[in-house]
Amino acid sequence: MKISDFKPNNAVESVTQALEKLEKLKDYNITISTTAERALDRAEQVERGEITGRLAGVPFLAKDNFLVFGSPTTAASKMLASFNAPIQATAIEKLEAEGAICIGKTNLDSFAHGGSTENSAYGPTLNSIDKTRVAGGSSGGSAVAVALDIVPFALGTDTGGSIRQPASFNGVVGVKPTYGAVSRYGVVAMASSTDCIGCFTSNSSDAELVIDIMSGKDVSDMTTLDDFFKPCESSSKTKKIGLVKNMINDDVDEDVRQRIYNLAERLKSAGYTIEDVELPMADYAVAMYYIIVPAEISSNLARYDGVRYGYRSDSSSLAELYGRSRDEGFETENKRRILIGSYVLSSGYFDAYYQQAQRARTLLCQEFDRLFESYDVLLSPVAPTSAFKLGEKTTDPIKMYLADTMTIPASLAGLPALSVPAGNTEEGLAVGAQILGNRGRDSDLLALAKEIEALW
Repeated sequence: MKISDFKPNNAVESVTQALEKLEKLKDYNITISTTAERALDRAEQVERGEITGRLAGVPFLAKDNFLVFGSPTTAASKMLASFNAPIQATAIEKLEAEGAICIGKTNLDSFAHGGSTENSAYGPTLNSIDKTRVAGGSSGGSAVAVALDIVPFALGTDTGGSIRQPASFNGVVGVKPTYGAVSRYGVVAMASSTDCIGCFTSNSSDAELVIDIMSGKDVSDMTTLDDFFKPCESSSKTKKIGLVKNMINDDVDEDVRQRIYNLAERLKSAGYTIEDVELPMADYAVAMYYIIVPAEISSNLARYDGVRYGYRSDSSSLAELYGRSRDEGFETENKRRILIGSYVLSSGYFDAYYQQAQRARTLLCQEFDRLFESYDVLLSPVAPTSAFKLGEKTTDPIKMYLADTMTIPASLAGLPALSVPAGNTEEGLAVGAQILGNRGRDSDLLALAKEIEALW
């Protein structure tokens, strides 16, 4: 399904069909809520010509950590189960200004903490190819919605791989732009130094359009970049590709390795230069990430105290109100990350852990900078495996964390990266290839992704 398939004069029919598909496929647990009434009202305005734009009449879904009118914003948590946003996210506002119609909110790991959508207070989303496997996470619902042709695009957030990994597991395109490309205003915060707003689509051309519309300076988010995204017609300047060898090691499934090597050979045949490169600091990226990110999570989640908004427990004292509201409102993984973050920021451990992790992060950024002096793009798997079984990693958080080992480096460095389908395993499961570029080179990555799609 492509954006170009939708016409303004059929907006009501398009929205109705998308909502019907959601209902028909509800066993996948894709959405937490819909915005049906508001969506149909906007569709009627599109048909009357009152709303126009490049996306006029195109239905889409947003991850349920985006503030959107018409339904609660829960972040898949009990803590925000009844929270109705007083504003809309900047990304939503920009898409609606071009005529797009949000039809609902997709499932995720609670507060985006997880890599399988199994940490949702509303139950897991099922993989689009095999219902016994995970959808990936934390943006699993959005990935499955696009993979099952419910909508032509869906929004997600990517903090350490939460767009790229579910895109890989479901055989769709998933884009994490340069840090600051798209405003984070109106999106429930996870880790402010790595959170990025991106999208899922069935093809790279649609992803380019959606990112182009969402990107740009926002006075409400001082980290945003001004006018950096310029779509290009070809990847003629993207000819030298580094294949990151230490991301294709013995810990990577043979099926996944072969899909990446096959893609590399196709790119060679198409005229690209492919050379093996090493990114040594990437081996420590998971350790850095699970110090830095929980520290930011513990700070960002401090606002949920049962007093100002969100879930409030019945309690007899203020101290009990704080404790019980947070205990009952947060999922187990939320609590785990708060505890880790509070620990590494505490007196006596801040220097030993947090500051050391930030120094290592700087070294990782410097390694990327050196590689991009010689290479236009880097290539690796998105994840060491294809979609794993439901429940396979829930009892061992470390195994779940290690599933992000290929996606975390780009997040720590603020680089653009995307997942593009690279074939299927012998079992028929999807495998994605990750391509990474230098800061601000998002358009070059998308142009290369278009050429990769043409190779199959």
